[in-house]
Parts: sequence; C-alpha cells; structure tokens
Amino acid sequence: MAYEKGWRCFVGFCEEARIQPAGATERDVVAFLLALSSGTSGATGHGLSLATLRIYRSALNWRYREMGMPSPAASYEVGVTLRGLARLQENSPRQVKALREDRITAMLEACPQTRHGRRDAAMLALGFAAALRRSELCGLTVGDIAMERTDGMIVHIRRSKTDQSGMGHRIAVPEGRVVRAMSRLLAWLDGVGITDGYVFQTMRKGGVPTGRPLNPGEVARLVKRYAAKIGLDPADYSAHSLRAGFVTSAAAHRARLDKIMEVTRHKNPATVLGYIRDAECFADHAGAHFL
Repeated sequence: MAYEKGWRCFVGFCEEARIQPAGATERDVVAFLLALSSGTSGATGHGLSLATLRIYRSALNWRYREMGMPSPAASYEVGVTLRGLARLQENSPRQVKALREDRITAMLEACPQTRHGRRDAAMLALGFAAALRRSELCGLTVGDIAMERTDGMIVHIRRSKTDQSGMGHRIAVPEGRVVRAMSRLLAWLDGVGITDGYVFQTMRKGGVPTGRPLNPGEVARLVKRYAAKIGLDPADYSAHSLRAGFVTSAAAHRARLDKIMEVTRHKNPATVLGYIRDAECFADHAGAHFL
C-alpha cells in the first residue's frame, strides 16, 4: 500500500515536470524527494518525514524492478541526498516565536489575582527578565535569589545546559517599570509563605505548595496557555519564547551584544546575532527609501 502510494506520488510529480517515469533520471528522483521534504510537491501539500521519503525511495526501486529496468532511485546521488536531509533535520530544531515585551506585558495582565495566577506571573516575568531556560527556572531555590536592593535582584544559576561543571552564573535582574520581576516574585513567595526550598512548586488543591519543584514541561504549557489568552496561536510558542523574547527585545532597543550575553550566558555570539538579525531585519533596510 505504501509502495503504491509512493509510486503514485512520483508519477504525479513526473506529470507536473513533463517527464516520463520510465525515463526519469537520478536527478529527477532527487528533485522529487526534495519537493516532498519541503512540502512544495502538489502531491502532498506539506513536508514529509525522512522515514516516509525512505519508504518512497524503496517504492521506486520496487516498481522499476517490476518493470525490469534499472532504478534511478538506487543511485549514490539519491542516497547522499537522503543522508543530507537526515543531517538537516537533526540540526534544525523547530523554531518558536519570540515573546516581545509588549506581549509579555499582556500575558502578565491576564494572570488572575489568585495563588496560581501570582505563581504564573512570577514565572513569566522572571523567565523573560533573566532569559532563563525552563530547567533553570524550575530548578531555582529561594537561596538562589538575592533581593538586597530595591531596584532589582541577583539570580544565581548553579547549573545549566552550557555549564555542566556547575561553576554557576549570577544574573542581574532589574525591577524595571513594566515587567517588575522582583515584585511579582515577592508577591508569589510572600503570598504562599515559601521561605526556603524551590521557588516554583507544585500545589495541592486550594493552592498549598507541596515543596516539590514544577516539571520543566509545565513552563511550556504555561506559556502556551497565556499566549492563547491574549489571542496568539499557542502552537507558535514554548518555554524558549521567553528567552528568545528577551534577546529580541534587547536587540530592538539597541542593547550591546556583550551586555545581552551577560544575561543569556551564550558562549557563541553567532547564536545571539541570529536573534538580533531577526529583530532588526527591517531597521535601516537598504530599500527603505525607494521600495
């Protein structure tokens, strides 16, 4: 059944390209697989997985054998193409949209004045303001937060994705006028009486903290839930949207690269520059005065 479907797709591709399937070359097969992978083939309308592409290649080999002909799909060039697509899929994680400061503000305003709502607001504000990964946010303890100033706090990240040796990082988080991460964090901690242990904990019915940390997956669900509340498509956002949002917001407000990296703790400037290019792609555009 899958082989027959694969062959039908190839015949349809050949008809669009005005070539005869019996006379197709290895380059025609490569073009067919690339079209299926990118979703530009009229046969599917969406990109197919690598596993399906491999099945379709086998389908072509089977059909050409049935016809007593050498299969162009069996060529070395087709194999190289599939291996290249495999590497591309491995190295190209799904890109989620960044949450800029205006949308973070709207999400914070959507948080209810309840224990759960105050916890949600503190997580959104701190995750954004400190550009934290979801594991870092859930792993924070009260002892990691130093609120010795009125204009901000110091957050100590003891271990992270890029710091497996546990050397740690200290991040300055200003209070600011809008996001107000320190005030929202205090409202959460004081409101439920957390004085030690994990900052963000699961809660029993009635909003009583359990002492157990939230699972990092809850951060993604939190972001999606509040994205939907302000009219965004939750499928476009995840926990990483908070971290990406800080970088794009900072870049849009002309923050220096080294100061952004102090907060994000990126080792490679090229990673940060990728966010900055996205944020500034229309600023001082070469065609701004004539397009």
